[in-house]
Amino acid sequence: MATRVAERQKTSSGLAMVRTRLAQVVWLVAVVCALFLATGALLIALDANQDNALVSFVLDTADRIDLGVFSRDNGIFTFEGKDAATKSALANWGLGAVAYLIVGRIVERIVRP
Repeated sequence: MATRVAERQKTSSGLAMVRTRLAQVVWLVAVVCALFLATGALLIALDANQDNALVSFVLDTADRIDLGVFSRDNGIFTFEGKDAATKSALANWGLGAVAYLIVGRIVERIVRP
C-alpha cells in the first residue's frame, strides 16, 4: 500500500514538472513572437534599411507570425495617405504583440499545475 502511494506521488511530481516546463516554453514562445512583432514595427517606423540581412530577417519573421489577422498590409487597422505603412505596422503589429502576450499568459496559466 505504501509503495503505491509513493509511486503515485512520484508520478504526480513528474507530471507537474513536465507541465511546468511546458508552461515555461509556451510563455517563452509568446514573448519571442511579441518581441519580433514589436521590433518589426519599430524598424518600419524608423525606416530601417530593408536590404540589411538582420532587418529583413526580423520583418520576414514578423510577417510570418502575424497570422494574417495582424498583417501590416491587410490587418485589423488600415490607413491611407502619408505614412500609411508606418501607421499600419505600428497599429497592427503592436496589437498583435499585445495579443500574443495575453494569449500566451492565459495558456501558460492553464498548462501550469
